[in-house]
Amino acid sequence: MTEHVTPIPEEVYARAVFAPLGGIVEVGAVNATGTWRLADVAIHDFLAHRRDDVERLFNDIRSVCRFSDCAMAVVDELGWFRDHEVSGALLLLWSAGVTGVPQPLSRLEEPPTVRRMCRMAADLQLTALLQALITTAVAAGTPASRGAPTIAGVLATACDLADPTGRSTPDVVLRMWRVAHLAGILSPGSDAPENGRAGFRAYDRTLEELITSAGSEQEESS
Repeated sequence: MTEHVTPIPEEVYARAVFAPLGGIVEVGAVNATGTWRLADVAIHDFLAHRRDDVERLFNDIRSVCRFSDCAMAVVDELGWFRDHEVSGALLLLWSAGVTGVPQPLSRLEEPPTVRRMCRMAADLQLTALLQALITTAVAAGTPASRGAPTIAGVLATACDLADPTGRSTPDVVLRMWRVAHLAGILSPGSDAPENGRAGFRAYDRTLEELITSAGSEQEESS
């Protein structure tokens, strides 16, 4: 008897992709201040300055994930790409509370705490974005030979958005993703189907080749 599998709605995949991207934008806007004072953060100005990068991200994500207009509408529903205030509570959310909740609570928005939360959040949300992109690409049937170059480009831009100082890099994110997600997917106890495992292996292998090659080229040109 064949088990019936209910397809996952496209909007679920879209939310998994665009939610961490929203966190990356917030972290990037905070890092762009150079002061880590939340009163200095301007999401609108940050997005306006990086408009070409953001538009390219959306186009590439739509292509590799094969999202419809309905899926892309999730961007507006989430609201992370509209002008809004960034709070310490939001950064605590994006950083998964790794830094803890300081007492008194007002210390949550002090620059040293904000800066540390931004570092944690960048690591977590970039890794979550990569997982969501690969998962969606595999589910959409986009082969690694076509999808991996696009995802590598998305990841490079996302890293630069999160922290243009170079602390967040595609090769670091790829390694974090392997530890946080890939090992579990490929473990003997995983319920991932064999075709899914094969898809993830193919993306891992191709992304490593692309990212390693890109890193070598940058070192030679510097």
